[in-house]
Amino acid sequence: MLTEQRYEQILKLLEKEGSITVTEVKELLDTSESTVRRDITALHNAGKLVKVFGGAVALDHVVTPQEPTVAQKITVHVSEKRQIAEYAARLIGQGEYIYLDAGTTTGYMLEFLRDKDVTVVTNAVVHAQQLAKSGVKVRLVGGELKSSTEAVVGSEAMETIRKYHFTKGFFGTNGVTKKTGFTTPDASEAMVKKIAMEQCQEKYVLCDESKFGEVSSVTFAPFAGAKIVTDQMPEGYRDCGNVIVIS
Repeated sequence: MLTEQRYEQILKLLEKEGSITVTEVKELLDTSESTVRRDITALHNAGKLVKVFGGAVALDHVVTPQEPTVAQKITVHVSEKRQIAEYAARLIGQGEYIYLDAGTTTGYMLEFLRDKDVTVVTNAVVHAQQLAKSGVKVRLVGGELKSSTEAVVGSEAMETIRKYHFTKGFFGTNGVTKKTGFTTPDASEAMVKKIAMEQCQEKYVLCDESKFGEVSSVTFAPFAGAKIVTDQMPEGYRDCGNVIVIS
């Protein structure tokens, strides 16, 4: 197949689906992964699509390449985040060994964990400080501190997390769609989330309704890879068995 023909097929698929992965394009065109990646890069440079980690999204999809700071995020959707966090905390039983991701929504869970006999492993410095003050057993993952989200990232953090086995894990996300899954702007933070999820028996992503349809630069888990706790059912997701709407 000629290069221009591959471009046409890629853009047609993107127009239909809204987002694509390298794997599905490779299978559709019966070509190599490296060829698909080159084609996506070329189309990105030509302004025909937006290249993201593992694939591409259509131009009319919202792509967020930068991570808002904690100060910016903590002032939006406060009521929804708190209700989601309270529901999530009720999912935790006594004696559990859980992972708590950095983020503002997971941060709202802290006040609801004070009376629980649990052990919390987290990569969020602020989460660890508040949990320790309230008497909850907490382990802080070591590594490089990311200033904007106050999360610990890097190879040291990943190696530490691989040693743990969690009953449940609770994660934040910057965006979620059926095609691109759960996304975040920073590759190093995405890798920490990915590895932590792999170590959890049950995984929950906490996100208010505004996060649906948003796409950030890096996918850290597929859409079906976790249960989603949200404040209301977004349009187009009613058929998804992994979406939990708080009551």
